[in-house]
Amino acid sequence: LGKLVAFYDDNGISIDGHVEGWFTDDTAARFEAYGWHVVRGVDGHDADAITRAIEQARAVTDKPSLLMCKTVIGFGSPNKAGTHDSHGAPLGDAEVAASREQLGWKYPPFDIPADIYTAWDAKAAGTQKESAWSEAFAAYAKAYPELAAEFKRRTVGDLPANWQADAQKFIDDLQANPAKIASRKASQNALEAYGKLLPEFLGGSADLAPSNLTIWSGSVSLDKDPAGNYIHYGVREFGMTAIANGLALYGGFLPYTATFLMFVEYARNAVRMAALMKIRSIYVYTHDSIGLGEDGPTHQPVEQMASLRVTPNMSTWRPADQVETAVAWKYAIERKDGPTALILSRQNLAQQTRTAQQLADVAKGAYVLKDSDGQPDLILIATGSEVELAVAAYDVLSAQGHKVRVVSMPSTDAFDKQDAAYREAVLPKAVSARVAIEAGIADYWYKYVGLNGAIVGMTSFGESAPAEKLFEVFGFTVDNVVDVARSLLRQG
Repeated sequence: LGKLVAFYDDNGISIDGHVEGWFTDDTAARFEAYGWHVVRGVDGHDADAITRAIEQARAVTDKPSLLMCKTVIGFGSPNKAGTHDSHGAPLGDAEVAASREQLGWKYPPFDIPADIYTAWDAKAAGTQKESAWSEAFAAYAKAYPELAAEFKRRTVGDLPANWQADAQKFIDDLQANPAKIASRKASQNALEAYGKLLPEFLGGSADLAPSNLTIWSGSVSLDKDPAGNYIHYGVREFGMTAIANGLALYGGFLPYTATFLMFVEYARNAVRMAALMKIRSIYVYTHDSIGLGEDGPTHQPVEQMASLRVTPNMSTWRPADQVETAVAWKYAIERKDGPTALILSRQNLAQQTRTAQQLADVAKGAYVLKDSDGQPDLILIATGSEVELAVAAYDVLSAQGHKVRVVSMPSTDAFDKQDAAYREAVLPKAVSARVAIEAGIADYWYKYVGLNGAIVGMTSFGESAPAEKLFEVFGFTVDNVVDVARSLLRQG
C-alpha cells in the first residue's frame, strides 16, 4: 500500500483509535517506541519546512513516518488567530482585510499569482505520467492479455461474466436443499460460494472472526502473506470500517468487514461516511437481537437496525434463512451506489418453502411468503428470525378461520424501490389490519403497519437471560402474536 505519512496538528493524536493526548517530546518518544520515524518541530505554516520534512520521511523506507507540524488555527488573523472565533464563523470583512495586510497578500479574491499557479500546475507532468503509464499498460496487456482484462474488470467494479449464472445456481441449490442454520453460518456458506468467483473480495473482522464466521476456505491472512485477502483488524470497529472505505475508493477490491451488530455504534461515523460517499462496501453484522442471550443489554442491539435503515444510501438486509442470506449477499455484491449491511442471527433459523416466483421476489426486498384464498383480512410482516414465528402464527390463525398473509421483508429499502404496483400487490392498501414482528425497536414499523396497526417489537433494552426466555418475556411467541392479531381484527 506504500509508505504511510501522517500529519497531525497540536490538538492531539491517536494510536490505534485511542487518544494519546497533546504533542510533547514524550509523545514523540512513544511513537518512536511503537516503531515510527518521527520528524519533530515542523513549522506547519512554512511550505519549505514541510517539503524538507516530507523528504526526510521519504528517505526512511522501512517504517511509517509521523511529521509533527506546529500550527495555529486562523493563522494570519491578527485578532482571531488561536481562538475559536476563527473556527466556526467567517472572519468578517474587517478582519479579512487585516489578515491580508498581516500576511502581505496583495491579490484580490480568487486571483492566483502566476508564480504560485505555475509552481502548482501539474497538467504537463500529469499528462506525461499518464502517457507513460498507458504505454506501459499497453505493453503489459499485449504480453498478458488475460491478466490485463482482469485488472480492468476489477478496477471498474464489474463482475465476472459467469457471475449471474453461478450465483443464481447457488441460490437455487440452497432452496432445493433445506437446512436449519444460523444466518451467520449461511453467510459464511455464501462467502464460500461467492468467494471462489470473486478474487476482489478483501475481508476482515474486528477480532470476532470465529463468531462472525467471515473466514472461508480461500481466506489468507495478510499477516501471513502480503498477497492475502483477509485482515484481522483487532478491536477497532471504526478503524476497520474506515480502512474498508479507503480500499473501496481505491478500487480493485470489494471489501467486507464484520462485527456484532451492537458494535456498529463504534463504527458509526465511518459507516455514515460510506453511505454519504456511496461507497461499495459490505458490512456483516451478526448477533442481531436479544437472541444474543446472556451477554445482556450491553451486547443486545435494539435501535441499531432502525438507525441503519434510515441512513440515506444504506441498504440493510435481515434475512430469514440461508436462501434469503444468499440473495442478500448477491444484492450487496452487485450494488455499486452505496454500502450494504447484512444483519445476521446467532441462532438457527428454519428454512421456508418457496415457489420459483417467491424465490425470484426475495431480491425485491419483500414478498408474499404465505397467503389466504382471496383478499386477506390480516397481514403479518416479519424479518429475520421472526419470519419463522410469523409463519407459526399464520398456521394457528388460519386454522381459526382467519384470512392471513405473511410477508417476509428482508430489506425495507429494496422494497421501497419497487414500483407502486408491486408494493400494492404485497401490501394492499385495502388491508389495514397489519402486524409487524421484529426483535428490534418497534417504532420503525409504523411506516408499514400504519398508526392503527400493531407491532410485536422492542420498546426497551434487553435483559441478560437465555435467548428462549428473553423471547418469551418480550412477547416473541406464537401465543402473543396470535393474541395481538386477534385483538387487531376485533377492533377492525
